[in-house]
Amino acid sequence: MGGNLSPGMLLSAYEQGYFPWFSQDDPILWWSPDPRFVLLPEKLRVSESMRKVLKRGAFDIRFDRDFSAVISSCSEIDRPGQDGTWIVEDMIAAYRVLHELGWVHSSESYKDGRLVGGCYGLRLGNAFFGESMFSRESNASKAAFLTLARQLFADGVAFIDCQVPTDHLRSLGAEEVARSEFTELLSASLSARGPLGPESDAADRRGKWSVLRREPVA
Repeated sequence: MGGNLSPGMLLSAYEQGYFPWFSQDDPILWWSPDPRFVLLPEKLRVSESMRKVLKRGAFDIRFDRDFSAVISSCSEIDRPGQDGTWIVEDMIAAYRVLHELGWVHSSESYKDGRLVGGCYGLRLGNAFFGESMFSRESNASKAAFLTLARQLFADGVAFIDCQVPTDHLRSLGAEEVARSEFTELLSASLSARGPLGPESDAADRRGKWSVLRREPVA
């Protein structure tokens, strides 16, 4: 509990396996669940129906075209069983800064030029930390997430951290692992690009996939 949402503290927290999660009237709270929910490249599951959705191009998928709209939509969407949102204004402002610095990315589903779904998360070395997603049309968030996952795995990402279990992500292949196993995965994925510090190559830590790359891999 405590601290702040500066870029340095956020990156340090993720490197140690923590992420912020709190409501409007709470202090800043940091979490490291046990078990942890992760998606490994070999476990990614794409149903036949989703393969058809992706193949026929039901949605126009773009990366980092409108991050602000994605995170705002994630904060506004109604979620069953949830009262309010943890994506408060301070959180939105903090992740906008990380996006501008090239650490945070969004994947976006468009239909007839309108943003209808998307997701966002943070890339650190060979790890990706998924934060939230939203959908205004059936399969829109799945299409954005699956396209993003394929892009990340093609770029060497060892796992996508999904934080806590959801049926939605479980259907795509995510599974629970012990926190000790998660920290080992995290350590290995970060050591592949060297430790985060004043002498580290920030561009390399962001991964080869730059924030400037706005089109998904075919």
